[in-house]
Amino acid sequence: MKKITTVWAILVLVAISCTREHVDVERLVENYAQVTIPAPDLTGITDNGKEVLKLYRMAADEVDKIYWQQYFGDKQSFMESLVTDSEKQFAEINYGPWDRTTGKSFVDGYGSKTAGAAFYPADLTAEEYLSWNNPDKSSPYTLIRRAADGSLKTVWYHDAFAQSIDKIEGYLHRAADVTIKESVRHYLLNMIEGLKTDDYYAANKAWLEMNDSKMDLVIGPIEAADDGLYGTKTSYGAYVLLKNLQRTEELNALSERMPEYQKMLPGDAANHDFVPGAESDIFSCNVLYCSGYTNAGYKVIGINFPYDAKAQEELGTRTIIFDNIIREKFNRTVHPVGSALLEDSFQPHVDASAFYWLIVFREIAKGLGVKATVNGMGTVAEALGNEALTLEKAKSNVLGAWLCAQEAEAYNISALFQKEDVLTTFVTNTIRSTRFGAADPTGIANIVVYNYLLESKAIVWNPSGRYSIDYDNTWHALETLGADILRIQAHGDIDAAHALIARYGVAGPESLSDKRVLENAGIPVDIRFTYE
Repeated sequence: MKKITTVWAILVLVAISCTREHVDVERLVENYAQVTIPAPDLTGITDNGKEVLKLYRMAADEVDKIYWQQYFGDKQSFMESLVTDSEKQFAEINYGPWDRTTGKSFVDGYGSKTAGAAFYPADLTAEEYLSWNNPDKSSPYTLIRRAADGSLKTVWYHDAFAQSIDKIEGYLHRAADVTIKESVRHYLLNMIEGLKTDDYYAANKAWLEMNDSKMDLVIGPIEAADDGLYGTKTSYGAYVLLKNLQRTEELNALSERMPEYQKMLPGDAANHDFVPGAESDIFSCNVLYCSGYTNAGYKVIGINFPYDAKAQEELGTRTIIFDNIIREKFNRTVHPVGSALLEDSFQPHVDASAFYWLIVFREIAKGLGVKATVNGMGTVAEALGNEALTLEKAKSNVLGAWLCAQEAEAYNISALFQKEDVLTTFVTNTIRSTRFGAADPTGIANIVVYNYLLESKAIVWNPSGRYSIDYDNTWHALETLGADILRIQAHGDIDAAHALIARYGVAGPESLSDKRVLENAGIPVDIRFTYE
């Protein structure tokens, strides 16, 4: 009888763990404003170029299939288990049963998201992983799996996802045959080799050297945000992009100043002595299509790649600003948040041009700072583990705003806005971005910055439920937090990283109140895409 009772108790606990409170999934879908990406204006694009774009999109669709496997598992059986259209829509937004803003399931039968997504066995313990002597276990391009005898083994991405990767390689080969641009052909052929071997150095280098094409393709395992266990496993994503040539020419003037910006950073100069490659550039693009990690949950509005430290040192980085996504985000989320949550006197300073340039400098800041520790502890990513990406995102937000405000004050930006516009728009976007939650590094980074601003009296949450901004305190907070993060990164100070995130990375009553206000006002958390 005791055995039966014990088994019954276990079954009850399992049932409870997989039961959730009622979730209004239709309301959750409405939190993501639907944005239609129109068919692009291909004036000036040759027939060969149009064919290349089609092949890029077909390759991106295969990336989507890989990402489902990395993040969740079997998409088909999961989608077939869903009942309502809203559940299916929200599953497509989140790539699985977990709301990315909370990490909790929005359908019955699933607990909260596991920290390691589908990169690791669900029953893996820290002791087992750390004592396992396998040189490939920390590679960004391996899955950790159980062998038949229960022991651990690594599986390279190119083997785990061979079926989809073969198709991607085929599309890229055809694109390489069709393109009339030698630099594009060189990049595509090197990317094919990268997909085959999980060695992307040559592909990254070829991509940075490909600067004469009106189109761009970012594809492959590109960011480790989904790995909440050890911060190393990268997720597959893809962007198909069309360059804005006139604005790109304007932005590229900034790339020549990367070494200057590096020297301008706050704090001890020894903490940011990395010298970016001299060939860094900045592209202005419209997003035509995205898939996989880049399409999951909230949408980013700019990127700075590659993460390969060797390629960065030799050539630099490429910053890509997504013009059409920035415009949609500002109009649908940033400006409405300012109207709802700022005191009246600050609302006129929420500025579309300031928002655009904030994103430009945020992405520039990703290429600044340090990539390797100054005390022999390896790369920053190796030293800080699963806290590395959170700090990197916080650093980029803070120092990007700090640089942008200085450039505005010095009249080094052609657009007409002031330092106060930069700081107000930054504060508004930070308040907005706390709604992303603490389920991944992007959300945590925004909460850290918000709480630091609040503690520093840079922003004051008034009894009215609206914010006032102290510009001097905001400027000082950006400088001190930026310098502190640079120090933590440079010294690989994991204890300080844990302490900073533990202190500031939890949403408090003010941001929770803001969330209710914005939900009641029907202001979306973010956007989602459909395509003409």
